[in-house]
Amino acid sequence: MAIARSRNMSARRVQWWRRLPRAVLLYAIAGIAALFALFPFYWMVVTSLLSDRSASDTSPHFWPDWVWSNYVRAWQFVPWEQYFANSVFIATSTVVLSVVTSLLAAYAFGTMKFPGRRLLFLAILALIMIPGEATLIPSYLIISSLHWIDTYQAQIIPYGVSISGIFLLRQFFLALPPSLWEAAQLDGCSRLGYLWRVAAPLARPAIAVVALQVFIGSWNAFLWPYLVTSSDALRPVEVGLQAFISADGTDPTGLAAAAAFTTLPVLVLFLIAQKQFIEGIAAGSTKG
Repeated sequence: MAIARSRNMSARRVQWWRRLPRAVLLYAIAGIAALFALFPFYWMVVTSLLSDRSASDTSPHFWPDWVWSNYVRAWQFVPWEQYFANSVFIATSTVVLSVVTSLLAAYAFGTMKFPGRRLLFLAILALIMIPGEATLIPSYLIISSLHWIDTYQAQIIPYGVSISGIFLLRQFFLALPPSLWEAAQLDGCSRLGYLWRVAAPLARPAIAVVALQVFIGSWNAFLWPYLVTSSDALRPVEVGLQAFISADGTDPTGLAAAAAFTTLPVLVLFLIAQKQFIEGIAAGSTKG
């Protein structure tokens, strides 16, 4: 027994030493990728804390001057309280609408059989290949004809459908065993009842991914809200950043400071929901 144990221990040590170079390589690659991903945020924070003289230098500054007054000046420059309230309302409303439409569409494509289902699903996926700039003018004309210019619905309704959300949730519903629907039928459950009581609760990780993606996309939207709004009472935070760019030039420290505190809510939300995000991605990729 002692000889067998010593052999097993030596074999484990050999396997550990063999795995060490691969583990070091993977951690090194992950560390380099993390540095590339975090460097823009680091550069933004450094720029936001520079003095005006340092910000105008041609040589880069990799260490801040700790001028915290840039944040005070940036906050007082535009009505950020109103902008943040608008962004929260618009992003939350868009998330609710997108999750509901994605659930209904994905449930139909993933569990129900009807003529032209595959063709219609491929047509929806093909919309991803159309750049948003190509539909900008037609969308603006539609919003204008509905008299929705400078309204909340102009910033919510056009983004009320998430194609990536439909695809992800459909993949999840395809992986559900048919026995669940059969058992629900025996209990007298309808299609919608099965969706809201059984399928949707099981799809919470995937729903969290869809909600997070839609929230970030709505929060970071700039061009469309800038076109369809004209008053500070309805504009979101990303449009507020435009105030630091004028014909006289750009205020780099003020713009960086404003970008820092407008990006912070999204970073905090992602850190809180990262576990659900990873679980949802893994759950949505179980079946093609």
